[in-house]
Amino acid sequence: MRYATLFLTCLRGLVRNPMRAALTVLGIVIGIAAVVAIMEIGEGSKQQIADKFSSLGANVVNIFGASVSTSGVNSGMGGRASLFPSDADAIMQECTDTVISASPLVRASGQVIVGNLNWSPNSIKGGNEHYLDIEGWEVEKGRAFTKSQVDSAARVCLIGQTIAKELYANQDPIGQDIRIKDVVFTIIGVLASKGADGMGNDQDDCLILPWTSIRTRLMGASGSATITKGGAANSTSKVSSTDTFSTSAVNFYPGCDLQPFSGAPHPLRTRTVDSILVKIRNGENATPAMDEMTPVLRRQHKLEPGVLDDFELRDRSQFAKMMTGTSETMSNLLIAVAMISLIVGGVGIMNIMMVSVTERTREIGLRMAVGARPRDIMQQFLLEAVLLCLVGGVIGIIVGRIASQLVSSHYGWPVASSPAAMALSVTVAAVIGIIFGWYPAYKASRLDPIEALHHE
Repeated sequence: MRYATLFLTCLRGLVRNPMRAALTVLGIVIGIAAVVAIMEIGEGSKQQIADKFSSLGANVVNIFGASVSTSGVNSGMGGRASLFPSDADAIMQECTDTVISASPLVRASGQVIVGNLNWSPNSIKGGNEHYLDIEGWEVEKGRAFTKSQVDSAARVCLIGQTIAKELYANQDPIGQDIRIKDVVFTIIGVLASKGADGMGNDQDDCLILPWTSIRTRLMGASGSATITKGGAANSTSKVSSTDTFSTSAVNFYPGCDLQPFSGAPHPLRTRTVDSILVKIRNGENATPAMDEMTPVLRRQHKLEPGVLDDFELRDRSQFAKMMTGTSETMSNLLIAVAMISLIVGGVGIMNIMMVSVTERTREIGLRMAVGARPRDIMQQFLLEAVLLCLVGGVIGIIVGRIASQLVSSHYGWPVASSPAAMALSVTVAAVIGIIFGWYPAYKASRLDPIEALHHE
């Protein structure tokens, strides 16, 4: 009952001068609104970055060949052709605790032709049956290629949305032929749209094939791009995707019997792969998976102790973390600026409470004369300051949410609701009320009742 009476007394004191109370909380409203809007915009930016990189496969480790130096010129990462398809198999078989799947990756380039139309894709890539899952690709129409099609180097492919739009605008591409480097492939699937990646490149402008098809059909064991069917060259006629390519002369899984530190890239490019993609179980911390894969690769490559690795591992999520960290740093900087307005608002509340104590000195003396203790006086003025800040905090949350939605609709910036921002705002408002209301409340509680009653 005593606290209810105290609360009503505080409310009467605040509504006695509503205009002054409204102007007092204005600084708190502006500060809280700025904090909420900035945190929601920042949270939306972080989610957008996370979504972009999840579409790239955030829980993926890329394995590249190491660099090589020839005549003083360093090739950079991937210059040494030291990775083999058997490396991916070994990783999947031996690193079951940390690895989900692995796929060789090979790349090609060239013009694709459909009838009288042609297009130069942004990327032509080859992987195994796990590749789409590792990269987070969905097949919107049709189906993905299978292990048997990878093993037989089948003439099948999947195309991205950009190629489907450019070359098959008014027809269903499933089952249609597409010519790549004079080799005819059958389209068995259309990939779901991914949009642009973190660098602005169109991920949908791509073809995905079995890696064996790129190595043996687009490059061939001797670098040839010619299909042989029935013993005759037939690079332009319509062929079935189930025709197999003789691989008796090509060993997809050779032993690594050459010392990779010969000072030059491996000459047998068709036996190697460009890189290996590994999907790991814990995308937040790739270190255990990388530590487990390293000895497997060294054993596969028959590297003696003390010999440098002829491969390099890169955690793809590090770039996403860097971008997210940059966005978070900027958000924190803006929040710190917004906090300054909260401090200014707190100073304004202290100023008004000091004025209120001076104006109500006689009232304070009368209350103390009829039995109010200094603690009661202090609680009253402290509660008034906290109420002003909490009211400003609630209004600020509403204004901040409206402001973030307006920014999103006008500028197209992503926003996300942030319960943490709201909880932080209410907490900060209450703390500011306590900090800046304490001295005026303390001063009021220390007034002498006799002198207060004589105050005019």
